[in-house]
Amino acid sequence: MKPMIIVPMLAALALAASTGHAQPPQPPPPSVTSKPMDAAERRAVVARTAETMRTRYIYPDVGARAAAKIEAELAAGRYDDLTGSGVFAQRLTDDLFSVAHDKHLHVMATDAPRPPMKASPPMKPGPPPPHGEGGVVRADRLPGDIGYLEVVGFPPPALFRPPVDRAMTALGGTKALIIDLRRNGGGSPEAVTYLVSWFVGGAKPVHINDLVWRNPGTDTFRTERFYSVPTAGKYLGRPIYLLTSDYTFSGGEEFSYDMQTLKLATLVGAVTGGGANPGGPVPPIGDRFDMFLPAGRAQNPITGTNWEGVGVKPDVVAPVDAALDIALARLGQTTAEPDVERLSQARLFSARTTAAPGSEAALRRLLDGLAKGAPDYTALGTDFAQAVRDRLPAMQADFDRFGAVQSVAFREVDVMGGDTYEVTFAKGRAQVTLLLQADGKIAAMLYRPL
Repeated sequence: MKPMIIVPMLAALALAASTGHAQPPQPPPPSVTSKPMDAAERRAVVARTAETMRTRYIYPDVGARAAAKIEAELAAGRYDDLTGSGVFAQRLTDDLFSVAHDKHLHVMATDAPRPPMKASPPMKPGPPPPHGEGGVVRADRLPGDIGYLEVVGFPPPALFRPPVDRAMTALGGTKALIIDLRRNGGGSPEAVTYLVSWFVGGAKPVHINDLVWRNPGTDTFRTERFYSVPTAGKYLGRPIYLLTSDYTFSGGEEFSYDMQTLKLATLVGAVTGGGANPGGPVPPIGDRFDMFLPAGRAQNPITGTNWEGVGVKPDVVAPVDAALDIALARLGQTTAEPDVERLSQARLFSARTTAAPGSEAALRRLLDGLAKGAPDYTALGTDFAQAVRDRLPAMQADFDRFGAVQSVAFREVDVMGGDTYEVTFAKGRAQVTLLLQADGKIAAMLYRPL
């Protein structure tokens, strides 16, 4: 399976790099193209959504029932008054969730913000992402020579390995380690496997996790197996504590579950969010609608099951805000100070703060190609290139409407390792985040008007 980044979808152009474990993307702010829906558009979107659920959803029987649900709602006229694309997308998400109960399953309007969540939301809003690099926020030495590592996401290995290797190497001499996953929204299964591998000894690869994928258009499946891989170092024979919350989701949950079942760590905190069905974007279900669809399920080789719908249960249940104090106390360090900044005796990790070499030039070439309707697909990663092909007409219209690029100013490295720029066009401004692969090709891009 290829690496994955989940970012909000198009129109405020955003395209995912591949499939895997992550928080479902959140729709962008409204764009200038927003317009009322009519009956024909609603029918077309429902038809495409239903077809996608029947042919691609990981559980064929559930997909068929969810498809029948939205078709029945349409036939009964219950969508007739929904003229706003954002409200319609949320209603489809709610109706699909009422059958599938899958927190990864989302329909998104690309030209509208998501409306307020209702009674049974597929997932709770998360905390704002802190500054970091490649999912790594900080690494510190705490009192008692205890290491602390906060990981808020698992981007593709090419983005994840450099910062995690720097952080883990700096933490290598500590007597114990606390890994904070309380703000972790998920990400790439390969990146999860890489971090688990830091804590696995022996010469023989260890079987960590499996993903079972549905073959599209069939009721057959394939299994992808994940084994420990070589790492830049090892952290063995010392206590490890993981901090979890009800926001910890998907790939963050897999890391917790893997470490728990392999008896490599003690979990402290709250039961996690309960999303174990990996997925990704599918071909657009409408001119301004995208869908994040779970096409797989996790299957742990030790338990034979996963955490879908139930979450990962910590070994020590504790209030989320007290989890760090409790972990420290179990390591012999009593403190009433939950603030890592005040506890830290040494900062051991610094996130990259400058743009990756070549990213601005790559961004300029991509924007120019999109406006002309002729992007250079050889400069794009495989999955991103396919996403652009699927959405090119709408993307060309958006960037052609903005006009020529006048200036590009680097702003920051985002928490998942992307370079964020402010772009001024002839007819507007936008914030654009670009993610580069190790080979310099573009893995994903996130765009939103300013």
